[in-house]
Amino acid sequence: MSQKLNKQVTPSPYEIKKGEDYMSQEQLVHFRKILEGMKLDLGQDIDRAVHAMQDDATVFADPNDRASQESDITLELRNRDRERKLIKKIEEIITKIDEGDYGYCDSCGIEIGLRRLEARPTATLCIDCKTLDEIREKQMAK
Repeated sequence: MSQKLNKQVTPSPYEIKKGEDYMSQEQLVHFRKILEGMKLDLGQDIDRAVHAMQDDATVFADPNDRASQESDITLELRNRDRERKLIKKIEEIITKIDEGDYGYCDSCGIEIGLRRLEARPTATLCIDCKTLDEIREKQMAK
């Protein structure tokens, strides 16, 4: 794939101003910009992948080549499905911004924190609740 990637430039981390409230209008605009950039990038990746699969669609006479191609397509489709789900989550998070609920833990209601949101703008749990969630998940898997 020799197409030039058109990735969005991620804004630099938000600089907190002295006396600024958590999830101020400027912070919400900052995170909306990050999320919309992520959504745009994912949409472009999906479009590129679909076009690449259409361009690479070849009927191979050799069963091994055909199986390899089908395996590649399956992997590509699985990746695109993950990206589609992430786009849906990004849209839900943008709705939370619009409703004024962004930046607060879905479980306990405390602030998630700017640094955590910078690292993972789609985070819906504070670090403590996420840690507990992962411990429970690990215990259930045993």
